[in-house]
Amino acid sequence: VLAQENTQIRDLQQENRELWVSLEEHQDALELIMSKYRKQMLQLLEGRKREEAEPVLKVHQANSGEIESQIDRICEMGEVMRKAVQVDDEQFFKVQEKLAQLELENKELRELLLISKESFEMGREDLPD
Repeated sequence: VLAQENTQIRDLQQENRELWVSLEEHQDALELIMSKYRKQMLQLLEGRKREEAEPVLKVHQANSGEIESQIDRICEMGEVMRKAVQVDDEQFFKVQEKLAQLELENKELRELLLISKESFEMGREDLPD
């Protein structure tokens, strides 16, 4: 049984070596094919580059103009938003200032009312029953 297993292992190892050699040959052939393909594609693209450069450049310039226009619009919108925030802040501060004035006036009026009540009560105490 052991001898039979050793024989099978040797056969599998031999088959494995043969498969590795076959794989390396296929990889070499594929590399050769791909290098030829790359050379041909490079030559084809170089030939087309000259012909296609001008339309691509025009499209690029058109896109650049559109992007520039959008950037300008975004900047304008940012400026409008900044002004709106500034107006809102000014309005907020005016309301805060008015509220502080009203609170102070309310406090002073309450003090006057308290003084008035106290003097009225003192005047009542001075009156004969």
